[in-house]
Order: sequence, then C-alpha cells, then structure tokens
Amino acid sequence: MSTPAETQSPRERSFIYYLAWAVIVLMVVGALVVFNAARETSQARQKADELIAALEDAGARTPDRDQVVRVLGDDGGATCEDPNAALSRATLLSQLANGAGGPGARPVIADSKVFQGQLLIIEVYCPDELEDFRQFVEDLETDDVASS
Repeated sequence: MSTPAETQSPRERSFIYYLAWAVIVLMVVGALVVFNAARETSQARQKADELIAALEDAGARTPDRDQVVRVLGDDGGATCEDPNAALSRATLLSQLANGAGGPGARPVIADSKVFQGQLLIIEVYCPDELEDFRQFVEDLETDDVASS
C-alpha cells in the first residue's frame, strides 16, 4: 500500500479548512436565529401579555414581554412541567428555609405573597394544574411577615 503524493499547496488546504469553518459557523448562527424565531409564537406573546396584566392587577413588578416569552414560551416552561409532582414540591419547600446549611436548616413561615407569582403563571399557562397547586399552597403555613 502506498500513499499518494500530495498535489495541493498548503495555502489551498488552508483555504478549504477556513471555508469549511465559515460554512459551519454560518449554519450554527442560522439555526439559532430560526430556533428563536420559531419559539416566539403569537400564542407565547398572547400568554405573556395575559400574565403581565395579571401581575399588574396583583400589584407586582412586571417583567418585559420578551423576557416572559423567552423564559415561559407558550407552555409555561419549567413552571408547568408537572408542578404538583413530589420533586417539584420538595424543591419549592427547600427554598422556604432560613438559609442555614446542614443541621441548622429550619423551615420558615413564608409571606403569603411568596406564591402569588407562581400561582398566576400556572393560572395562565397550565390552568389544569392550578387547583391541586392552589390546595398545596393553602395547606402551607403562611403569614403577612413582610412589610408592604
């Protein structure tokens, strides 16, 4: 077996490599643009507007519509990914603690407004999960502990 003699100059090979990399980079950029454009559908914008209006009615600060569309999409994103599952509830409850680590960690009585935003998101994006999650929140011990 023999190796054929190389007939291209190093400059020609470099040009081919650079051209191939340029094509790959353009394809990746094009894919990202198409992905972002496809994700921002009219339904996502409509639901974002509905959520922003609900937040305004509740007296909360409102994010930019584009931020809501990017984070929640048209299906509620991670918030609506089975919010009543045991792991989702455990993650939420683990955040309602005093901030200590190890044996010093203790649950706290959270402010009653803590869950208001999440309830609004679930109401707008996945209303079929709302009643179970609302019951879960009502079973928690909350109080008006933060000054308004």
